[in-house]
Amino acid sequence: MPGGRLTHQDRRQIADGLAEGLTYTEIAARLDRPLSTVTREVARNGGPEGYRADQAHEATRERAKRSQPAPGERDVEAVDAVEEQFTEIMVSTGLSRMTARVLASLYLTDSGSLTAAELTRHLQVSPASVSKAIGELEQQEMVRRERDPRRRRDRYIIDADALFRAWMAGARQNALLADFARGAAETLGAASPAGGRLRDVGDFFDHVGQAMLQAAEQWREAYNAKQEL
Repeated sequence: MPGGRLTHQDRRQIADGLAEGLTYTEIAARLDRPLSTVTREVARNGGPEGYRADQAHEATRERAKRSQPAPGERDVEAVDAVEEQFTEIMVSTGLSRMTARVLASLYLTDSGSLTAAELTRHLQVSPASVSKAIGELEQQEMVRRERDPRRRRDRYIIDADALFRAWMAGARQNALLADFARGAAETLGAASPAGGRLRDVGDFFDHVGQAMLQAAEQWREAYNAKQEL
């Protein structure tokens, strides 16, 4: 299962792949696992030159024993698996991998907010990579920025309205597409094949946009009612 825990056999396949000179991407594809799973596994267990499947599997078991969560605490490896699965799902919706990783990190943090420095440390990537991903998320209105006056830095926040804002941004985009397609149909002539095709495109995006707005308002009403209970 993509994002799940590696088995002994998985680790043997990683070792075989490294011995064959395969890249991490090729090994991940062979296992049907996220690339981050393979890179983290190898880095934790001797690197590409020192990785051994049996030793890696035993070391992982020992780490799991030492890090058994106390009552009320979270299993770190299980949380890592959830983060990887979340990332893969977001990538499948069209987000770039780095943007998906940043979004997953924000959603799985109890505070729902992180600074750029915290994201950089957590994801072990460059500040420029985080900045680019945040820019994409802000453009889609999936995160908001808030200044922390005490630390003189910005915090990036996921709040209850994050998905609502992103959904509404999508609805507005559909409205723009509908207006463009209908205008283009008039320019080309609605009776022409191209004009008729664009008119249908406009009708489609207008219908979908209206349905999105209606669904968003229904969700907002249901959410507000739940908060009042």
